Amino acid sequence: MAKSRIPVTNAVVSTNVGLFIWMNLAGFDRTSINFVISRQFLDQGEWYRLISCGFVHFGVVHVAMNMLLAFQLGQMLELQSGSVRLFFLYLFSLLGGSFGAVLVSPEAITGGASGAVFGLMAAAVVGLGRHGVNPMRSAIGATFVINLLLTLAIPGISIGGHFGGAIVGALGGLLLYRATPSS
Repeated sequence: MAKSRIPVTNAVVSTNVGLFIWMNLAGFDRTSINFVISRQFLDQGEWYRLISCGFVHFGVVHVAMNMLLAFQLGQMLELQSGSVRLFFLYLFSLLGGSFGAVLVSPEAITGGASGAVFGLMAAAVVGLGRHGVNPMRSAIGATFVINLLLTLAIPGISIGGHFGGAIVGALGGLLLYRATPSS
């Protein structure tokens, strides 16, 4: 059996899709409440939710869009920078999104991998810039801008989660692309 060159990307996508299917088969309302985030849960000491909320999605379109972008960006970043670096970029972006969601909308019940995905997008935009490419003239830059605009335009989307993940991802991109030689 051939070893995957993108094990972290594959694990992220398969875990998110698998949990989405399991939660829907098990009764979404009963299972998802154990994983989503809001300030009330953190006040009760349920800190695991800072990570678990990134694996709860509120519909097929939600999980499909997040995992499409996670796969596309994840494989690019993982092949370019390595599995360990992608793992930590994804993890810290997810945490940035979680903290951002709780800071901006503390009472909202929040879930989804969007914070982590925004982190991957922001890191990719930074990476393009570090390699002398204008990110706004690329599909990645356009995707990032469109997603930022959708975040602001569509009610119910976690502005704090998206921007928190993007900020951490951009900072991660600065570190990542400083440490990775350009090709």
